Amino acid sequence: MKQKISVIIPAYNEEENIKPLYESLTGILKNIPYYYEILWIDDGSTDGTYDELTELEYKDPHVKPIYFQRNFGKAAVYTAGFENSKGNIIITMDADLQDDPLEIPKFLEELKRQDLVIGWKKDRKDPLITKKIPSKIFNWLNRKMFHLCLHDSDCGFRAMKSEVAKNLILYGDNFRYMPAIVKSQGYSVGEVIVRHHERIHGKSKYGLKRIFTGPFDLIAIKFLNEYVQRPLHLFGTLGLALFFSGFFLELYVLYYRIIMGELFGEHLPALLLGILLILLSVQIFCTGLLGELITSQRKEKTFVLRKKPRR
Repeated sequence: MKQKISVIIPAYNEEENIKPLYESLTGILKNIPYYYEILWIDDGSTDGTYDELTELEYKDPHVKPIYFQRNFGKAAVYTAGFENSKGNIIITMDADLQDDPLEIPKFLEELKRQDLVIGWKKDRKDPLITKKIPSKIFNWLNRKMFHLCLHDSDCGFRAMKSEVAKNLILYGDNFRYMPAIVKSQGYSVGEVIVRHHERIHGKSKYGLKRIFTGPFDLIAIKFLNEYVQRPLHLFGTLGLALFFSGFFLELYVLYYRIIMGELFGEHLPALLLGILLILLSVQIFCTGLLGELITSQRKEKTFVLRKKPRR
């Protein structure tokens, strides 16, 4: 029985790119041994994207557009695509014609060995300042924090098995860290080198702001991966560190008062700082306990089942 591919394409004000991408994409999909569907997600476009997709939907039953009332961002786009996809294999790519559909067979071959495959735009055709530099910083941080041996982990050209997509919970900008999230769930992650083209029509929706927001997102993902099920480990450790810092400061003040005979007033800053640290440690420890209480009431599953291979 042939497998089915679901291609998910976010589109925001990409009217000039819709038809060229459709033609090149269907030219590939028709010649590989898979059933297929193309899910275009119109993320609240204000140009003629809606009309272009409506026309394609009318003439080709493989095209299944989803229209957002307004711009909700890529996390919402991917979530809608994953929820409405019917394929065993899911491919995501951008609508800007920079991703080459000719690379899809390469993804499918590597997906036989991996659960998620990321494209590596080795010869990237993007501006240095607004695209290449933020991407290099992001990928370096990603490798250091998550030990991912990937060159281009935020590449939007990806292929994954459907069970991987169904277990993803995306929000904000955490879709950029899909490989890290997937790896933390126990899935395998690989990469393939892909061709990359210059953008001809339209303009990029992302740029330098990633340099400033990216590190915060990375810290959030790292925290959620390691401490969301045991918040007291983090807050308890921090609370104990502050408590002992304050405790030793108070011992220092008492030593000079009792042994050296000096007045408390001579070490008032240390005395007050020690008291403050002890009080703060109690507050942080209580925050950890509250986090444990909230975690214990969560209903969603905290595990991912392995799919049995067919005999």
